[in-house]
Amino acid sequence: MRALIQRVARAKVEVDQQCIGEINQGLLVFIGVEKGDRTEDADRLLKKLLAYRVFADAEDKMNLSLTDVQGGLLLVSQFTLAANTQKGLRPSFSSAAPPAEGEDLYNYLVEQAKGLHPSVATGRFGADMKVELLNDGPATFLLET
Repeated sequence: MRALIQRVARAKVEVDQQCIGEINQGLLVFIGVEKGDRTEDADRLLKKLLAYRVFADAEDKMNLSLTDVQGGLLLVSQFTLAANTQKGLRPSFSSAAPPAEGEDLYNYLVEQAKGLHPSVATGRFGADMKVELLNDGPATFLLET
């Protein structure tokens, strides 16, 4: 699994011009599911997302986690994160999980997150989404399991 995380002041996801997920301060996380990913990968990724120290403490150092600041978590599926871009001028998606497997694992991650964190919002798997964000920093990180 791959997760592109962005520390945000706010973020929201729209489908068909309707807001379906929105957070204030927190993490916007784009999730890419690859062939062979399992629930154990999702569990490991979620544990890291909640504990990853990317928020500033009183001394302006990145020492606080999403859990520490009680920020929002916006999870958005993005199969393009599984693309292989090393050859040619067109991405290859052969390493991406089949849609049904990707959706199952994404939904599993969302359900686990909702059980562990008080503020979780989501996009809609497979939908044409419009994502709006105000990146705080900017601070963007790529996590892989």
